[in-house]
Amino acid sequence: GGLVLSAIRKEERKEVAESQGDLFVFDSPLHGDVRGERSIMAFPFFALTKMAHTKPIEYHAENVSIEVRPSQTGVATIYDKEIVLYIASLMIAKLREGEPAGQDFTFTAHDFFRVTGTSQSARSYSRLSGALERLQGTQIRTNIETGGEGEEGFFSWLSEANLKYSRGRGGEKRLKAVRVRLCDWLYRAIKMDQRILSYHHDYFSLGPIQRRIYELARSHCGDETRWEVDIEMLRRQVGSSDTVPRFKHGLKGIAEADQLPEYHVALTDKVVAPASGEPKRPGRREVRTTVIVTPRPNRTRSQPISLTTQLVPAV
Repeated sequence: GGLVLSAIRKEERKEVAESQGDLFVFDSPLHGDVRGERSIMAFPFFALTKMAHTKPIEYHAENVSIEVRPSQTGVATIYDKEIVLYIASLMIAKLREGEPAGQDFTFTAHDFFRVTGTSQSARSYSRLSGALERLQGTQIRTNIETGGEGEEGFFSWLSEANLKYSRGRGGEKRLKAVRVRLCDWLYRAIKMDQRILSYHHDYFSLGPIQRRIYELARSHCGDETRWEVDIEMLRRQVGSSDTVPRFKHGLKGIAEADQLPEYHVALTDKVVAPASGEPKRPGRREVRTTVIVTPRPNRTRSQPISLTTQLVPAV
């Protein structure tokens, strides 16, 4: 049963720690799906780039307010978010197994790379270090409440992040463990709100815009429910800084390739008729583009969670 499985996994984590020659108690390896919390799927908290993004991110729509400020090394990116998803998944796995789950997590880089499909290279370890620095340095302010509480000031995704090294015989550094502390805001969301959705394993092979389209589809679509959204609203929810025509061009490529896991994407254009009483104007007609996201047949996913978002009351 569940107790036996939990005991086996605890023993496995202990064996990993002993094989590393450490006193660390690891929360890895991760078993089961990668999972995320709905708020960080539905709203644009991360920069859509691998390069340093040094401009603030702001999102204000439908009473939701988000402000993201960069550190000296830039805003945390959609690729840095992989670490947040991995930590959240470790926490969710613990809660589902009936284990206590605090805000501190210790894991191996090896397991993180395994889950995200990243090669174990010197460059990957360097990127991991940079990502942890950005996740700790990026400052977020939002009126989205979690666990029945709001935050007036700024917070960072990780309040602590450390890479634990040892030295080999030749003096070279060997990474033994990654230790992090998850922020209060996301910890409350996972533990108390439990608006959790799983990710398809192909998510980690997607580009930035595709990742956001997939996350929004997971947030808004059920097993049989399609989602229609105006392209300008979608552009803002994705967090794209492109113009609408350029964003539309990129979406057409995604729709034509039809490689998004679990969902089809289609675009429809409709000529907007002039308002009654207004004369017809010569020249280009106004066209309104709607994006339609439809679940692929034979999906085996859970039903969508409630889309209600708790907001801090306006002062």
